[in-house]
Amino acid sequence: MAARRAAVEGWSALRQRGPGQAQFWLMALFLGLAAGGAAILFRLAISQIQTLIYGADDVRLHSTLERTHWAVVVGVPVLGGALVGWILSRFTDDGKARSVAHVIEGAALRRGRVELRAGLASAAASLVTLSTGGSSGREGPVVHLAAVISSWVSERIRATPMTARDLMGCAVAAAVSASFNAPIAGALFAQEVILRHFALHAYAPIVIASIAGAALGRATMGNVTEFVLPPQSLSFYQELPAFLLLGLVCGLTAVALMRAIFLAEDVGDRAQALLRIPAWARPAAAGLLLGLIALRFPHIIGVGYETTSRALTGALGLREAVLFAVVKAAAVAITFGGRMGGGVFSPSLMMGALTGLAFGTVAVALFPAMSGGQTLYALAGMGAVAAAVLGAPISTTLIVFELTGDWQAGLAVMASVSLSTLVASRMVDRSFFLTQLERRNLHLAEGPHRWAPATIAVRDVMRLAGAEDGPSLSAAQALIEQGAVLRMDDTLERALPMFARHSGPMLPVVAEGEDGRPELIGAVFHLDALRAYVRVLEENLREEHG
Repeated sequence: MAARRAAVEGWSALRQRGPGQAQFWLMALFLGLAAGGAAILFRLAISQIQTLIYGADDVRLHSTLERTHWAVVVGVPVLGGALVGWILSRFTDDGKARSVAHVIEGAALRRGRVELRAGLASAAASLVTLSTGGSSGREGPVVHLAAVISSWVSERIRATPMTARDLMGCAVAAAVSASFNAPIAGALFAQEVILRHFALHAYAPIVIASIAGAALGRATMGNVTEFVLPPQSLSFYQELPAFLLLGLVCGLTAVALMRAIFLAEDVGDRAQALLRIPAWARPAAAGLLLGLIALRFPHIIGVGYETTSRALTGALGLREAVLFAVVKAAAVAITFGGRMGGGVFSPSLMMGALTGLAFGTVAVALFPAMSGGQTLYALAGMGAVAAAVLGAPISTTLIVFELTGDWQAGLAVMASVSLSTLVASRMVDRSFFLTQLERRNLHLAEGPHRWAPATIAVRDVMRLAGAEDGPSLSAAQALIEQGAVLRMDDTLERALPMFARHSGPMLPVVAEGEDGRPELIGAVFHLDALRAYVRVLEENLREEHG
């Protein structure tokens, strides 16, 4: 009885006052195990379904497909796409799979939370996509699934936004760590990409969760790297300019891949509206296109680790590397444009390895005495394209090292990553994910000063009409007649520019009256709006530097 009473009292204190430091670290450990376990199960499920359907998992999938009957190669992606379409149409409000961009949005704008129902549906859809022929990666679904788990925990304990964000960082770190056997990169990815800061108070629990995820992953999958490389050698100073040039090429490759995806999404939207294609049929149509392409280029199917490994070991020629990269980019664009789900990290690794191999083959042929080998360029290219797509040079550099176990080629990878991220960030909104958000009119790339007003609701800073400190009815009516009004569901993102245009002390807040005319509810005063804005910026700064 005493133990039960203590547990109930402890749970009550946790819900009312939030976790203390020791409790939070313990929560980070268990959350790391839960998110890491989910990532491992997701990966094993993909492997099992692929083996059941095709007779091989992603390690041998491409070579197996060359001997598979054409009806299976074409038919499976279509059936998989139809199932994806049904799942997303049934369980999401917009028919779209959730991804890393939604996790970033949840951390910044949604009090550290993501949608639970849509998130689980997206994980299921992405599992089907990756198992039945979609040309994408597993990291996006795994990251979002981890965020779903942390959001569920945050809701149970009524976590504050800062606590919820920290829990989200813990879950994401563990999922990445377990999925790729990369504990260092997992911890940094959560801070660099999701939280977008390196706050000291979040570092320890995120590291604990990442270690827990890695330990669980290694216990399940073994302590092995994803790719096994031949011995590398770098001719150091005389060869470094070549890797800087490779970074420039990879930056442009990353931009081409991202813009191809966005173009395919726009074309898909227009085609769906023009042809009146049902939402569930759009992924099936994309699956048909992928199946037809796979008849000639089976390397586009799935995550693509077999082809990436062949590129990293120099088993492909120049013509194959270039052709495979172009076709892979088209397949990834079709997958995303068809709303099939999945992530962009693994495709960017494959694109980078192929780009680096092609560049290295030319470099070695032109300057054989000054080159350390074409496979080193493939490794550097893999990191450079992935870093540019993710907008995460630090964690991507480390994840490449942890995926390959090759720390000797660090200079080459760092040189290429530095140039690729610099080039790509000037041509898109910092990264693929932030550009996705920008396309939805969510301005997270520029920092808190840009997106903070969107987190402050008009109703939270409004003074009611008729109150002692409320608005002047005559002044409010004059503004209503000018059309300078706010609605209850507006935020300061709309209000602050209106203050700049009208230069008055307040803006009326209205609702539609019974006669259809605007009815005054209250007003937002400029001073109140600025105070609320400054308060949010101060809270953000305290969180980042605390």
